Amino acid sequence: MIDLNFISRFRTKAKFKKTYKDAKISYLKRTRWAVSMFYFAMGLCFATWASRIPDIKTALQLSEGDLGSILFALPLGQLVAMPFSGKLVTRFGSHRILIASLLFYVLCLTNLGLAAQAWQLSLGLFLFGIFGNLSNIAVNTQGVYTEVLFKKTIMSSFHGMWSFAGFTGALVGLGMLALELNPYQHFLIVAGIVLLMIAFNYKFLIKAKETVKTEKKKLFSKPDSALIWLGIIGFCCMASEGVMFDWSGVYFKDVIKAPGPLVILGYTSFMIMMAGGRFLGDGLIHKFGRKTVLQISGIMISAGLFTAVFFPFVIPATIAFMFVGLGVSTIVPTVYSVAGKNPNVSPSVALTTVSSVSFLGFLMGPPIIGYIAELSSLRFSFAFIGIFGILIAIMVSRIKAIE
Repeated sequence: MIDLNFISRFRTKAKFKKTYKDAKISYLKRTRWAVSMFYFAMGLCFATWASRIPDIKTALQLSEGDLGSILFALPLGQLVAMPFSGKLVTRFGSHRILIASLLFYVLCLTNLGLAAQAWQLSLGLFLFGIFGNLSNIAVNTQGVYTEVLFKKTIMSSFHGMWSFAGFTGALVGLGMLALELNPYQHFLIVAGIVLLMIAFNYKFLIKAKETVKTEKKKLFSKPDSALIWLGIIGFCCMASEGVMFDWSGVYFKDVIKAPGPLVILGYTSFMIMMAGGRFLGDGLIHKFGRKTVLQISGIMISAGLFTAVFFPFVIPATIAFMFVGLGVSTIVPTVYSVAGKNPNVSPSVALTTVSSVSFLGFLMGPPIIGYIAELSSLRFSFAFIGIFGILIAIMVSRIKAIE
């Protein structure tokens, strides 16, 4: 299934066994690095866009309500692409779709910097979402293939590269602001960097043909139940993650009453621990097993959110958000890893199913917080989301696919 022909010649003679082994190890390392760079490139593109949202809002003279409506175009584009992403990756190969979709993703990024009117920004974000979803399914399929080659769990480290790219993109954004470059100039520079990453790494992507047994199915057939349960776990995790992205700063400002610059402390602590947890996650899974790590992760999410609710002070809340960051760090990468190895469905289609259900949590979590806070309080809404961590721990214990 995986093309290793360029080193197969070493197999024929015993005296070259060591050479073959060394060549194979070198190939595996280079492949892992290449896939990691594609994760990093995707994260860098997204973080680059996010770092200039305030400047684009000012340039287009958008109100908060206008911006909120326009920003919805990005997840809308992702949702529109979801039914087709897995099928395209299965038909044409994840390596081809990843290269093509990432090139268009970069093009869409640069075009966002050219938007002169609100409708142009909306259209640009819609396309950005479409190619972002295609890239996401393709790169995670590559991640699953790489795990097969290594015969161990390494998906968390790939997602760690995406998180690390978020920090890098934010720092680059600060540098571009210091240099007084406009968003289009900033996006062009980042696009050039991403194009170089593609040029140096595309040859090392895994060229695999999916050989899953398929039967004729109706247009709207019932999906694999194991994938649905994995998707629900992802939903609970991404709802918690989305809440932290959108509401942690508000929570620190309105509930914790953090002074001045300390308002960003909650979000920063969450992001640092989420990224760090992803780089440590694979080792923890090797040592304790997927099920144990996911159960503990779910409990950590609940413990962190409940702590922030019952002890609304700067230090306890900061530690609490660190726990939430560690909790969410390994769940989605592990769920994707398990889904991609489903024996009944091709990796790309399995990932599309799971990511579609999971992503609804990222979309619905933040609005749910807002509605509940409107009816009661922000503390109560955080406590409600805290229940999701317990649900994760319970569901993980009942899914046989997670061992």
